[in-house]
Amino acid sequence: MGKDKLRKFAEIATFENVVEMDAGKAYKGKWAKEFFKNDKPIVLELACGKGEYTVNLAKLFPERNFIGIDYKGNRIWRGAKTALEEGISNVGFLRIQIETLLEHFAEAEVAEIWITFPDPQPQDSREKKRLTNPKFLERYKHVLVPGGIMHLKTDNDGFYAYTLEQIALQELPKLKETTDLYHSDLVDEVLSIKTYYEKKYLAHDKNINYVQWKLTKG
Repeated sequence: MGKDKLRKFAEIATFENVVEMDAGKAYKGKWAKEFFKNDKPIVLELACGKGEYTVNLAKLFPERNFIGIDYKGNRIWRGAKTALEEGISNVGFLRIQIETLLEHFAEAEVAEIWITFPDPQPQDSREKKRLTNPKFLERYKHVLVPGGIMHLKTDNDGFYAYTLEQIALQELPKLKETTDLYHSDLVDEVLSIKTYYEKKYLAHDKNINYVQWKLTKG
């Protein structure tokens, strides 16, 4: 591991807005009350990377709490540091594997989930790793409030098609969808937030897919 990564890992261990690994289990069912010290709804960004969406959503919606989740601490460092420097108090970051989500959040503890530019896991052998795989959707159903909202932004057309297929198979209500966000009438100040990776894709004229749906228990 390079010196820069080691430095960032050491720093996030001191950040008050970062919770690492098993420490997050202590907040299960109590994130709003004990971590954020309020009773505001909780929104998650999964595979948050550098946390651009988590931080910018928190700025736009101070009436909500936002938690960015990623396993790579050197990425989380950027978003967490920005939030601290700018005094954004409704932001937190959790460094865990998303597979362990149920160990860290109670039933119906989350109002909304964003998935922004995740690894599409294109190989058939990696389907179970896709963040909209049925097993992941079942985890999200558990932690979301009834009828909780899901969002996906991705540059990967195959992953987008796969996600639409899962939504259709489970007969989940779609609220918004487009295969070319920035040439649609859906784009607004929320959907125009751009991650590090999204900017790279747009620089190569890649279309951006977006879908919003309700995740209801079957």
